[in-house]
Amino acid sequence: MTANSIRGIDHIGLTVPDIASAERFLIDGLGAQFIYETLNRTMPPFEGPAVEHMMQGPPGLRIAVIRMYRMANGPGIELFQYDQVAAPRPALRGCDTGWQHVALYVDDMQAAIDRAVAAGAELLNQPWDLIANESGPGNRFCFLKAPFGALIELITFPSPQPYEGTTELRRWKPPLEKAS
Repeated sequence: MTANSIRGIDHIGLTVPDIASAERFLIDGLGAQFIYETLNRTMPPFEGPAVEHMMQGPPGLRIAVIRMYRMANGPGIELFQYDQVAAPRPALRGCDTGWQHVALYVDDMQAAIDRAVAAGAELLNQPWDLIANESGPGNRFCFLKAPFGALIELITFPSPQPYEGTTELRRWKPPLEKAS
């Protein structure tokens, strides 16, 4: 038997129309931390046929800025800002084909909502109880829309979930922070 060469999710890439305002939202609204910049406007942009093919974009597309952020736990978020894209499409809706949202585990749902909304997010639904195999006391979720249009789910499941009685596999859950 061969070992699985995939160890986990490293980061999630997100294209935004304005990287400075998206960065402000990630930091102020979601508690992200800036790690580094891979590409900025003082450097030659990533462009050309190979980049157009790799990004499945139109001719003439240019990646102008790329920055990486750390969330408290789990994968990082990588922001991309493109230049030279005529009539960019709006953010996907949840019902469109493709990766539709990123889910962030929270310990305090209301505090997370308040922080994100104060930074410009739109609350799309009040927290709902998780159902079926995810149900349990305090197990809840809600959706936000980031200022740049991306869907974000806030989720918490502090209680055991029914699926845990049917398999030894478990969903990833960040470890509890140790009090300093």
